[in-house]
Amino acid sequence: MPRVYLSPSLQEYNPFINGGSEEEIMNLITDAMEPYLTASGIEFLRNEPEMTLGEAIADSNANNVDFHLAIHSNASPESIAGTRQGPVVYYYSTSPYGREMAELIAEQMRQIYPDPSKVQVMPTTTLRELRRTNAPSALVEVAYHDNYQDANWIKQNIQPIARALSKSLAEYFGIPFVEPETT
Repeated sequence: MPRVYLSPSLQEYNPFINGGSEEEIMNLITDAMEPYLTASGIEFLRNEPEMTLGEAIADSNANNVDFHLAIHSNASPESIAGTRQGPVVYYYSTSPYGREMAELIAEQMRQIYPDPSKVQVMPTTTLRELRRTNAPSALVEVAYHDNYQDANWIKQNIQPIARALSKSLAEYFGIPFVEPETT
């Protein structure tokens, strides 16, 4: 059974322009992923809001997971706040597995984001959560929380975002994606 570490943002100080925090909303997405992952046979662990980023990375590394998925929302630089839109999926630039997952996530996000042309995949070497995790990793910025349209889209699409991320994980692991049973 594949094991994934889910790492929703620990940044309670990053406010959404329409209320709430990055940490709060990304945890809602992660909560919504759990039934999909369970139904699809993917074991998961996750960080806790009181953890530091270093503690979350250490927890992921200590648990010998097969993939580390960080779930965030983005913000434009202060000088152009609120002007950018769209999901951005990062992977460590020399990681073929990270790139594969980033491409799978982007493919799923293009199916649900209002303007698929704004979904990007970007290599990086600067993000600690990609640089310091032992497992292959990706960091998805689901959209911009300082842009009204994106912030509203995120809040109105928690379930579809969770489904898209879960479906990406199932595809990455080469297992069938299974919808959870509803009661």
